[in-house]
Amino acid sequence: MTSEWDRLPDNVKKFMTAIDAKQGAHALSVFTPDAVVTDEGRDHTGRDGIEAWLTDSVSESEYTYTTEFTGATGTGPSVDVGQHLEGDFPGGVADLHYRFTLDGAFISRLVIEP
Repeated sequence: MTSEWDRLPDNVKKFMTAIDAKQGAHALSVFTPDAVVTDEGRDHTGRDGIEAWLTDSVSESEYTYTTEFTGATGTGPSVDVGQHLEGDFPGGVADLHYRFTLDGAFISRLVIEP
């Protein structure tokens, strides 16, 4: 179990840093070829699907926002990261959980939900 940013697995830190910087290509590099990302109830499968999701939701987002790491928990290959967002998106504030399943040095599954 971890609650500190510095103790997170490198692939999780790389993904979170890349999406905060709106660098979709860097975020994509941490996924397995057959990874699945679930965001807003929709699955994005494989690198092509995840790349399209990153382009739409991160790299070319019409919204501006700030993020704050709020903590993390993890056991074995599972890591749950909390993130607080504030910005000009509908509602203006959101607390999200990024639930990662790791496969060695890569991410095989990510579920993003409130």
